[in-house]
Amino acid sequence: MGGFGPDCARSEFARLADDDTNLHADVRAHPVTGALRGHAAMLAFSGLIAGSFALGSMAAPYIAPTALNALRFTMASVLVGVAALATTGLRRRDFAAPWRYGVLGGLMGLYFVLMFEGLKTAPPVSAAAVFTLSPILSGIAGYVLLRQIATRRMAVALAVGAAGALWVIFRADLAALMRFEVGRGEVIYFWGCVAHAIYTPLVRRLNRGESALVFSFGTMAAAAVILLAAGAPDLARTDWGMLPAIVWITLAYVTIFASAVTFVLLQYASLRLPSAKVMAYTYLTPSWVLCWQAALGAPMPPVMILLGVALTVLALVLLLKDEK
Repeated sequence: MGGFGPDCARSEFARLADDDTNLHADVRAHPVTGALRGHAAMLAFSGLIAGSFALGSMAAPYIAPTALNALRFTMASVLVGVAALATTGLRRRDFAAPWRYGVLGGLMGLYFVLMFEGLKTAPPVSAAAVFTLSPILSGIAGYVLLRQIATRRMAVALAVGAAGALWVIFRADLAALMRFEVGRGEVIYFWGCVAHAIYTPLVRRLNRGESALVFSFGTMAAAAVILLAAGAPDLARTDWGMLPAIVWITLAYVTIFASAVTFVLLQYASLRLPSAKVMAYTYLTPSWVLCWQAALGAPMPPVMILLGVALTVLALVLLLKDEK
């Protein structure tokens, strides 16, 4: 993960912007290549997004989620907006029907606020396991919004992944599972994942030919406006000079990597892959979180919990297998 930086992020924006020229014609003409690029984008997405769980759990006790995310979306939208101006450009027709960006920005803002609120009490691996329920939710939303139908094998894979996620969420405790004792943080974050799952098929439904970079800018700018308004009291109450370094490290990471880069990657993949397969990569998140926690010096969870993580990886393999 150490090879990333602002310059690398800008070059990645430029590459994605170039790839997105004549996007829909390219996808139709080269469906296999487009799908492979979509898979590569989501592999990078899953690794980068996992850092939010590891770092977010460390920063969450010190700052209100609305204040942190208002800043992160404002900074990320500036970063992506500059990248868009320098590459594809921003045209007036890209912002026709601006309500589209308001809907998508509201969903993403809600997701991240609830994520950081949940991380105040939910362990990072458990929160990541909740995130792996997103493919099921996204599959339902994909059917309702786009009439995307899951095959039998995809349904089995989603069930396997959900079982693995529940095993981790309930800390490998069958008694707690039978009593359905879910932590408050996990419940809060689950509703954020519902918003995230609706967001994914809506990207394809609401996109009118805009590139991933431009569409991401519109979405993030809308999220920034919404969160600046909703988080104004928290922003005013925060003693910015007394915040520990971990908050600023987390803010920098989520702004550049877990917002700007991952937004573009998700938009890019959502235009090339079915919603359920896009969200299938969330099954890698608990594994990536384990890697992040190990790198940050946190203890590994018990072996029994790792069995649930293994099931989520199996679900990913099943979901990504070619239907033909």
